[in-house]
Amino acid sequence: MKTIDELLSEGVAGKRVFVRADLNVPLDGTTITDDGRIRAVVPTVKALADAGARVIVASHLGRPKGAPDPAFSLAPAAARLGELLGADVAFAEDTVGTSAESTVTGLSDGGVAVIENLRFNAGETSKDDAERAAFADRLAGLADVYVGDGFGAVHRKHASVFDLPKRLPHYAGYLIATEVGVLKKLTDDVKRPYVVALGGAKVSDKLAVIDQLLGRADRLLIGGGMAYTFLKAKGYEVGISLLQEDQIPAVKEYIERAEKNGVELVLPVDVLVAPEFPDLKTKAPANPTTVAADAIPADQEGLDIGPETRKLYASKLADAGTVFWNGPMGVFEHPDYAEGTKAVAQALVDAPGFTVVGGGDSAAAVRTLGFDENAFGHISTGGGASLEYLEGKTLPGLAALED
Repeated sequence: MKTIDELLSEGVAGKRVFVRADLNVPLDGTTITDDGRIRAVVPTVKALADAGARVIVASHLGRPKGAPDPAFSLAPAAARLGELLGADVAFAEDTVGTSAESTVTGLSDGGVAVIENLRFNAGETSKDDAERAAFADRLAGLADVYVGDGFGAVHRKHASVFDLPKRLPHYAGYLIATEVGVLKKLTDDVKRPYVVALGGAKVSDKLAVIDQLLGRADRLLIGGGMAYTFLKAKGYEVGISLLQEDQIPAVKEYIERAEKNGVELVLPVDVLVAPEFPDLKTKAPANPTTVAADAIPADQEGLDIGPETRKLYASKLADAGTVFWNGPMGVFEHPDYAEGTKAVAQALVDAPGFTVVGGGDSAAAVRTLGFDENAFGHISTGGGASLEYLEGKTLPGLAALED
């Protein structure tokens, strides 16, 4: 995989460089609530612009239906990128139409432009190879060189991720090079004990990675909504907690395999429960109660790990040589259910080894809860991409860069 440093050494002044970024940031209307993914691509964009390239930044945002939708416009992200660069950033109001063409033509050396949401064109996400290829051809007409730096999208076989780099000289940006280096530390160069903390809503989202980790990790800590399927698999009452009944057989098999392989599988010993899900808009007091994990009332819902579990998980992370954490421990968006996620994040800060926050809601939680991002070894920009890499899957966007 060629890197951006090799491209810069070859010279980029006057060249049109297409940077596939991941500007898929959360929005409240037109207000960005977490700009972490934009900040992550700044080093690549700045290096290219400073070297005199004409930089074309492209990304998706949300899940529009293959047609323009103002609710998913990249205009706020373009404005924020300009603020972070301390320079004007032009914005094209389409992807490959007249606005994009004129905006790119108008760039001078060192100039930066953002084109509109790639998913406004159905060809970006199409499962039809010819339709994707046609869109990739039009994108290729905008540029001379391709730089892949949208790690959060490399697990997608999309036109701008998979097809476009085949049409242009291609290089990995700083973010992707960093992310791949980190993931290799989690697979090829692991310092032990290797502890993995998994949370989030659905156990089905994590089954494949658990399957792989049962042969690699020393300890697995389970929290979040997915924990209740594990507790149910052990025969516990879980009340009205989030539960995936159809996954219980697989979870039982994993519990047995963990014991057989000598992997310590750690489940909550107590949880915070309430009769209903909290109001995340008003954040009105929820008044939860703490119960043992094997004593959840039939009319109550588990919404966070309890205080004893927080202490337990912190102790299991205290000597870790390597930590990977993906998924919050509870409904961290509400203050009454944020303590479990906060405790795991603090345990990563305190851990002596290399700590990785695996993107998605975990990365959002770190920032929401006020942690210093520099206190962690690495905060990934791609939760899904990180998980699929750890599952051993070939990621289309990385494979395209390696050709």
